[in-house]
Amino acid sequence: MSAHDDSNPSTSPTDELGVSDSDDDDAPQEHHEDSSSSLPDRWHVLGLGQAMVDFSGMVDDEFLQRLGLEKGTRKVVNHEERGRVLRAMDGCSYKAAAGGSLSNTLVALARLGGQPVGGPSLNVAMAGSVGSDPLGGFYRSKLQRANVNFLSAPVDDGTTGTVIVLTTPDAQRTMLAYQGMSSRVNYDSCLASLISKTSILIVEGYLFEFPDTIKTIAMACEEARRCGALVAITASDVTCIERHYDDFWDIMANYADIIFANSDEARTFCHFSSKESPISATRYLSHFVPFVSVTDGPKGSYIGVKGEAVYVPPSPCVPVDTCGAGDAYASGILYGLLHGVSNLRDMGTLASKVASVVVAQQGTRLRVQDAVKLAKSFAFHQKSSAVWSDVGSDQISSL
Repeated sequence: MSAHDDSNPSTSPTDELGVSDSDDDDAPQEHHEDSSSSLPDRWHVLGLGQAMVDFSGMVDDEFLQRLGLEKGTRKVVNHEERGRVLRAMDGCSYKAAAGGSLSNTLVALARLGGQPVGGPSLNVAMAGSVGSDPLGGFYRSKLQRANVNFLSAPVDDGTTGTVIVLTTPDAQRTMLAYQGMSSRVNYDSCLASLISKTSILIVEGYLFEFPDTIKTIAMACEEARRCGALVAITASDVTCIERHYDDFWDIMANYADIIFANSDEARTFCHFSSKESPISATRYLSHFVPFVSVTDGPKGSYIGVKGEAVYVPPSPCVPVDTCGAGDAYASGILYGLLHGVSNLRDMGTLASKVASVVVAQQGTRLRVQDAVKLAKSFAFHQKSSAVWSDVGSDQISSL
């Protein structure tokens, strides 16, 4: 069957798509729970985000020109355009993965927390929208294998969102996003129940692109606040912030306990020019959001609390692929918070190490074997070996 035909639910996604499974090399080392097994009473982290399958492949400039694609851009495409590009990729070597910025963070966190140095493992979950098509099943099973429970039921007759990532020899990425069901995340009693059993709710910034989803975000954050859960927001993208500036600030000012951003995104939140330093943006944002995490690529990172900012030097590494560095950094911060790390520089150093490991490899996912080594090396930072079962705003305010 050709790679573009994803309409037949009777075949398995990987067979049908004709692609290699990008996580197969490390999946056997993880603990795979049967989906029918009982779920935990509480979740340490619940992510609310876009559920999209990534197709990633190497192409040449001529391929992009033939399809009329502008190199280095991100474009939203419809179902027909997606099929046209995937048909053109037949014969190319490419991979499929349960993608998305938020899922990168959740998988890294689950892998770090899956090999605890004393204490329980972390319970990590995600909510979002996938279709009842084979790609939806592929997405759910891939996250499950990485110990991230995807808890939203598939949408009947819905199509799962995809992102096609075309990388040229000069390492530039051209991205084509087909939203499918990923742009429709509804607030219902099931989501409310999940949030009521969660210590940290993390919301992916890309969801702010969709007017109806913004309502879901607000209600989810309201429920999290009512139940005493921390609310974390990822900035996701400068242009997304610019288009939905007021919506971001409405949620951040009223609900957010944690914000994750890179230096450009932080400056955009502050309406600062590119000449302003990241530390200034971090300090400014920390007057409005209790805990601010700002990454600045190879220059390091900053953590802001109560109008002050701590600089964290970068962890040394030989960069191979910087895509996913911020997602990995966020997982390190969440891991530190959940393990009671009280020193901001220690927490930032921990997060920086996770990011450096991902930057030094090809691909955006923290590998299991690396997560095991990192978790062991982090043990000395921890206030205790037990995970904080009820991490909340009091912990943030005490930092």
